Amino acid sequence: MASRFPSSRRVARGAITLQMLVILVPVLFGLMGFALDLGRLYLVRGELNQAANTMALAAAQQLFGTVNSLSNATTVAQTSLDNSAGAANTYNFGAIVVGQSAGDLTSTVNPPAFFATMADVISAGTQADGTTARYVQISLQADAPLLFFSLLPGGESRKTSVAAQAVAGISTPLCTACNIEPFAIANQDGTGADAINFGLTVGQLYTFNFTCNGGQPNPIPGTLRLPYVFVNRYDTSNGNLDETQQLYRDFAGGMVSSPNANPTGSAVPLACVGINDAAETIWASAVPGTCALGVPASVREALCGLQTRQDNSDPNGVCTNLVTDWTDLSALYAPDSDITTGQADDYTTYSGNGRRIFTVPVVDGVATNTTATMTVLGFRQFLLEPSDTVGTPLNPAQPNGQFVAMYIGSPAPVKTGWVDDRFALSCPVPVASGPGKVVLHR
Repeated sequence: MASRFPSSRRVARGAITLQMLVILVPVLFGLMGFALDLGRLYLVRGELNQAANTMALAAAQQLFGTVNSLSNATTVAQTSLDNSAGAANTYNFGAIVVGQSAGDLTSTVNPPAFFATMADVISAGTQADGTTARYVQISLQADAPLLFFSLLPGGESRKTSVAAQAVAGISTPLCTACNIEPFAIANQDGTGADAINFGLTVGQLYTFNFTCNGGQPNPIPGTLRLPYVFVNRYDTSNGNLDETQQLYRDFAGGMVSSPNANPTGSAVPLACVGINDAAETIWASAVPGTCALGVPASVREALCGLQTRQDNSDPNGVCTNLVTDWTDLSALYAPDSDITTGQADDYTTYSGNGRRIFTVPVVDGVATNTTATMTVLGFRQFLLEPSDTVGTPLNPAQPNGQFVAMYIGSPAPVKTGWVDDRFALSCPVPVASGPGKVVLHR
């Protein structure tokens, strides 16, 4: 039977089909590109964002307000990039290390940028020096490979650039500070008018001594006396660490977190201290006694932990005898990377990793027995110093629990905490002054 359609019409239909195929091929490649290439681009950008966040958070932890803060922050940022959680930050399904190249794919890590205010970050304004920097910005770029998009116009290079950026900085002052050191010092301003420094003087050296009855011991020459007690954070439900170990660890690296309740009965977590918390009591085994009789063993155990910030050896054997498993515990706490700055040096010359910086609660008055309570007024920071002008570390066996520290205000971030009044302590949000914590802004 003859065809129902003339041959000319069959040719026309074939031509139309071929034209449609030609038109649909790039559409199909485009759709496959959206499905595969665009998905890969989102993955790469996520991996780069993670790397930038890691670097920014690590760098901001080093913003101590010293001349060397920026160089330290830059070094730490690169270290965190190379060894994040034990493995280098990578992208493109883990195939390429961020900051390195593989074939024709390259990635670049720009030098960190540091700023004093968020307004400067937003406007890309003047960068800050080490003494004023409070924010760090990390920028990364990397080539992502293209598969189907490379078959379309503009994709001939078979790759495209993806960028990521992160900003981290120090938050507003904290209402609740966690993992700080459980010292308590009294407000030194008798008038109550100094809410910024509580009667302390920035740059002044103080002799910390365990408070006692019957006449406080004389301070080390060239310093002012500053009595202290310990806030009670003894976790009696801790089945892994006895009291000597808890004291050691709390003062070696900050109060240890625990799911158990605060022994004071406060709603504040055991590893934290909150402004306006009026339930603070002293550590039961560290009750002040007569000055002439020296300090309780608990004080020496705590100072063994504090000593690790300068030297984690035990030259006089005190810590070995007092602290359970001292050898194993001491290995966990390396000394500061800068133990050379001395009593006469300005804080801005300090170039360490923060181990010698410790944060203490300031209270309305130190308690002298376990039934008296203390109200927390704020948090302030000190730099642990040698006990003399020739660089000798503190001595845990010192009869009055003495050691020297320089008051520095609150320039360094603490490990963690909250800026809000979540524990209903009537904390004056926002707090006017005090240390903040590192937060990621974008």
